[in-house]
This record gives sequence, structure tokens and C-alpha cells, in this order.
Amino acid sequence: MASGLFAILDDIAMLLDDTAAMTKVAAKKTAGVLGDDLAVNAEKASGFHASRELPVLWAITKGSVLNKIIILPFAFLLSAFLPWLIVPILLIGGIYLSYEGTEKILEWIHPHSREEEKVEVLQSSAATIVDVEKKKIQSAILTDFILSIEIIIIALGSVMDKSLTLQLIVVSLIALIATVGVYGFVALIVRMDDVGFWLIKQSTTNNNHTLAVLGQGLVNLMPRIIKALSIIGTIAMLLVGGGMFVHNIAVIHHLFEFLPTIIAEFFVGLIVGGVAVGVMLGIHRLRK
Repeated sequence: MASGLFAILDDIAMLLDDTAAMTKVAAKKTAGVLGDDLAVNAEKASGFHASRELPVLWAITKGSVLNKIIILPFAFLLSAFLPWLIVPILLIGGIYLSYEGTEKILEWIHPHSREEEKVEVLQSSAATIVDVEKKKIQSAILTDFILSIEIIIIALGSVMDKSLTLQLIVVSLIALIATVGVYGFVALIVRMDDVGFWLIKQSTTNNNHTLAVLGQGLVNLMPRIIKALSIIGTIAMLLVGGGMFVHNIAVIHHLFEFLPTIIAEFFVGLIVGGVAVGVMLGIHRLRK
């Protein structure tokens, strides 16, 4: 009886060791996409009224958890029974991310539509503003869904030669890190200005100049970080979107292999996004 118990404990210890080792490997392989996920979602979760930032972020986080719950079993089933479908799904996601990134660049070049949208929102009813907020949340959750597919597929690919139990544990841990870690950090970023104002208030109470300087620094830094994240998030979408084509289509990979990988991914993302934007504009004109 005792020997059987020790054998079980030994198996558990070995499983934990293997889990830790393979989670570390999977985390390294997904680190780039996790970084892109952070930049994209921080940019998507910003731009709301201060009182709505955390509720909006919580709504996106719940959507992200639901995304992982949907994707995890789907990824394992695809890997087991329809592995040939994985690449087409990744490419569809690549088209969407490339489209989003290219559209943002076009909005920076021709910002008229965005300015008109801001004026419209300011002149709208409360119900319309809530509707706009819901649309932005849905857009953020959809983007998270695409990035989550990429993260989970990469994590699964790193443990394909391991037991099913180890695959389930490692990929689930990576999915958890992708949600809790990313959105926890995003929450810290979007509330940075509140921390700054709190420090300024404390400096007045305690007559502490250092706290005032630190608080003012955080308040001043907040809009710059959001602006930087907007740029980084756009580049990230193009890199991830283009990367899905560069790494999954041999012809494209060989065509751009003379370029550094990051430049090839960005360039391909821009091309794919440009084509997607053109197609959407054509469809929009036909509808009119």
C-alpha cells in the first residue's frame, strides 16, 4: 500500500517537473505573440471614459476567457482529427489582423472619418454611446480570439510529441497566462493616471514633494504610453497577420527569405491588409 502511494507521488512529481519544463518552452515560443497580444489589447482597451475603463476591460477579459474555453477543445480536436484545417484557420485570422492593422494606418493618413465619429459620439444620446462602447468591446474580443488561436496553436505545437495529459496541462497554463497576465498588465496601464492623481493627493496631505513629482510623472506619461501602444498594437497586428502567411505558405516564405523575418512579416501583413481593405471597399460600394 505504502509503495503504491509513493509510486503515485513519484508520478505526480515527474508530471509537475515535465509540466514546468514544457510550459517554459511553450512560453518562450509564444512570447512574441503574447507581447503582440498585450500591445493590441492595451490599445483596444484604452480610449474610454475613466469611469468605464475597468468595466470595459472586465467585459473584454470575460470575452477572452470564453474565447479560450472555445478554442482549447477545438484546437485539440483539430490536431487529432483534422490537422490540415489548422493552417487555413490561421490564414483567415492573418487576413483579419492584417486588415485591422492596415485600416488603422489609413485612418492615421486620412483621419476625417475618425474625427466625424468623435463628433457624432459627443452629440449622441447615452444609448448611442453605449452602443459604440459595445462595438469596441466586440472588436477587442474578436481580435483577442484571433491572437488566442495563434498562441494556443503555437503552444500545442511545442508539446505535440508529449502525452495527452501533459499537452492539456501545458496548453491550458499558457492560455491562462495569456488571459490573466495580459489583461492584468493592461489594467495596470489604463489605471496609471489614477495612481498618479492618488500620489499627488497624498503629497499634498503629507507635504511630500517626491510623491508629487512621481504622481505628476505618471499622469503625464499615461497619454504617451497609450499613443505608443496604439502604434505598437497596429504594428503587432501586421506582424502577426503577415507572420501567419510567411510561416505557413512556403512560396511566400521563400519569396521574402532575403529579408529579415520581422520586415518580411510586416511587409506581407501590409500587402494582405491592403488587398483586404480594397475588397471591403469594393463590397461597400457595390452595396451602395
